[in-house]
Amino acid sequence: MPTTVDLKRELSCYAARRDTPELVDVPDLRFLMIDGHGDPNTPVYTAAVEALYPVAYTCKFASRRELGRDHVVMPLEGLWWAEDMDSFTLSRDKTRWSWTMMIMIPDWVPEAMVDDAVATVRRKKAPERIDDVRFAPLSEGRCVQALHVGPYDDEAPLLHRIHTEFIPEHGLRMTGRHHEIYLGDPRRTAPEKLRTILRQPVADA
Repeated sequence: MPTTVDLKRELSCYAARRDTPELVDVPDLRFLMIDGHGDPNTPVYTAAVEALYPVAYTCKFASRRELGRDHVVMPLEGLWWAEDMDSFTLSRDKTRWSWTMMIMIPDWVPEAMVDDAVATVRRKKAPERIDDVRFAPLSEGRCVQALHVGPYDDEAPLLHRIHTEFIPEHGLRMTGRHHEIYLGDPRRTAPEKLRTILRQPVADA
């Protein structure tokens, strides 16, 4: 059996210090993606996530079987944005949020294998939003990130500190979209123990 690679441990951008913003350089990565809008505590969001995971696992098994390379399925990630970013850091008005949920696919998995995985899941499981899944690169480059431990709704103070203190104090400006990496499974983890990397792409001001 091939060795199972855990890219969370091999890519430094998947590690962050608790409540301590730091600058990191994020390599170009490829993701399964699906887009949506509004409160994540809704069936629309659930349907999006339920379309991503079976494709990610089908890619994993195909890679192991056909390429002799195995990997741990990467965590769920999300890009989040709104016309007014205060809806994240102050009002937490989730109805105004737009999002792209994502799962990273290793660079050795060819695009044709991903296409085949989508077709297989469509045929065997037919999740509601399978036709909305896409495969695309994401280039973020220089970013500020920190680890938040606790409920998702308690992220606002750390986000506010990243946006209004760390970034301007280091002569930077925000670019791209707010990015979250969910290292804990909310179905199995107590809210106070959830671990989420909060990431913001930046550039020189």
